[in-house]
Amino acid sequence: MSNKTVALVPMRHSSERVPGKNYRMFGDAPLFHHIVRTLLDCPSIDEIIIDTDSPTIQEQCAETFPSVRVIERPADLRAGEIPMNRIIEHDLGFTDADTILQTHSTNPLLGADAIEEAIRVFREEDCDSVFTVTRLQQRLWDSDVRPVNHNPAELLRTQDLPPLFIENSCAFVFSRELIMTTGSRIGPNAKMVETDPTGSLDIDEEPDFVLAEAMWKVRVASRRTEDASS
Repeated sequence: MSNKTVALVPMRHSSERVPGKNYRMFGDAPLFHHIVRTLLDCPSIDEIIIDTDSPTIQEQCAETFPSVRVIERPADLRAGEIPMNRIIEHDLGFTDADTILQTHSTNPLLGADAIEEAIRVFREEDCDSVFTVTRLQQRLWDSDVRPVNHNPAELLRTQDLPPLFIENSCAFVFSRELIMTTGSRIGPNAKMVETDPTGSLDIDEEPDFVLAEAMWKVRVASRRTEDASS
């Protein structure tokens, strides 16, 4: 095995809730182009592998991202209910990398800096895996109307509540050994890397797509204004 870092990006051709979302136009390019561009901007990543059953994605990668390796997902791993860990284990047969970063095309606003930070923590800190999270400081209740993280009689300000963290699926960093021996991307000695809510936005439903694209357009407009004034 080698000490290089590979980025795995699994993408199915079909999507039930947002049809064709992975290759649907998002701003100036199909959605999956955005995460590939970001990964190409990450100096810590040695190789990018896309796992897909989509001829559309395969064709676009060959034309636009010739350095990206595309592997065809076998028929027995294409159903929506297949666990992601099984797909990762399959994909590891196509690389000798020891460090794996797994992300999704549905996080188009995720920045290279967040990915680099996750890899840095994995390499430099005492942990067996890293995953990205979004901070949540709101008054939460369970289905039996019981407070989860606050005392209604005390009514602390939300910014003073003990934070909880949402696993946002933007990035997972782990070793080949961890997933091959435990079947999990997150080990018993994991660390979390907090990402900002904007960059963490995940496209799962149609309103998510519309919101993310609107935020992307604002970001592009802001950069153009900064460039014009510099």
